[in-house]
Amino acid sequence: MPNGSCTHLSAITTIKLPTRRECAECVKIGAQWVHLRTCQQCGATLCCDSSPNQHASKHARASRHPVIASAQPGERWLYCYPDAAFAEY
Repeated sequence: MPNGSCTHLSAITTIKLPTRRECAECVKIGAQWVHLRTCQQCGATLCCDSSPNQHASKHARASRHPVIASAQPGERWLYCYPDAAFAEY
């Protein structure tokens, strides 16, 4: 798993994968998304910052869940919001 200077990324030992390929919050409001991210603390799959509603980063700020993983097929990376740190896995 990732390591280095970001303690949030270093703490990830298993990757939470999306259970559904949709943004749960966008579905509720009938909105569209661009890409999906999965919270590595609670497993919520939400839309990225390129999406109009930016639900993943809003969730990270509100919940203090720092790390997301790309939920896009073929992408294998993590991102830590507080440290702006990136790691592939």
